[in-house]
Amino acid sequence: MKLLIMSDTHGDEEIIERVKGYHPDAHKVIHCGDSELPYAHPALQGVERVKGNCDHDHNYLEEMLFQINGDRVYVTHGHLYDVKNSPMKLIYRAKEVSAQIVCFGHSHVLGAEYIDDILFINPGSLLKPRRIEEKSFVTLTITSTHFTLQCYDDNNNLIDELFYER
Repeated sequence: MKLLIMSDTHGDEEIIERVKGYHPDAHKVIHCGDSELPYAHPALQGVERVKGNCDHDHNYLEEMLFQINGDRVYVTHGHLYDVKNSPMKLIYRAKEVSAQIVCFGHSHVLGAEYIDDILFINPGSLLKPRRIEEKSFVTLTITSTHFTLQCYDDNNNLIDELFYER
């Protein structure tokens, strides 16, 4: 099972389409908020998406929870959990909803951590990255024994690859 995860595209519909085209084999595409596009925008069709602090369309949900092959995936933007200052509120929320995978954005900082058997993923930003030069997104391959996270720049060049045993 493969997920394509992006965030913080801030009005750039072309980059959403381009990134979706890089990985047509993804089972699900997730946008972690701040697309700044209307909810029904064609670039977001077929994309699981949540509301970021810069999204104003009332059709967006603040958070989303769905199941993939027995894993509960929780998606939120992160601004409601103060992720720029500490991961603790988001960790508590992930535990409340029994998530195994958490996808979030807001900080524009690419990163992942495996905390208390929960994989936290921030795909960075495809418009204004922080702490690295590359605009970024990620893919997550899920198996019964491990997670493989591949981090890419906006031209689909591999930046890093991370493995997490379950």
